[in-house]
Amino acid sequence: QVQFVESGGGLVQPGGSLRLSCAASGISFDEAIMTWHRQVPGQAREWVANMFPGGANFYDDSVKGRFTISRNDANGTLYLQMNSLKPEDTAMYYCQEAGSQTWGQGTQVTVSS
Repeated sequence: QVQFVESGGGLVQPGGSLRLSCAASGISFDEAIMTWHRQVPGQAREWVANMFPGGANFYDDSVKGRFTISRNDANGTLYLQMNSLKPEDTAMYYCQEAGSQTWGQGTQVTVSS
């Protein structure tokens, strides 16, 4: 059974940092293109970042230079280091394997003073 379990969200002040984690199971993680997405209530889910097997990564322009995606293939975990957070980064964050029909429960990130 494919499963993605996100954690690490919380309330942080503008300019602060958070590190999100995603534990994946039921997939060949070391061969998977892994992604982070985010969604604000009432809006469409949007792509944030991708990471390919071997390490190539890509970011949406809105987070480039502030967010870093990484992975640990040994334990099937995906990470998102988020620095210099802005109020507009407030959203529910989700990870998944690219193209999967399965979504986790997400982890809430709130950036507010």
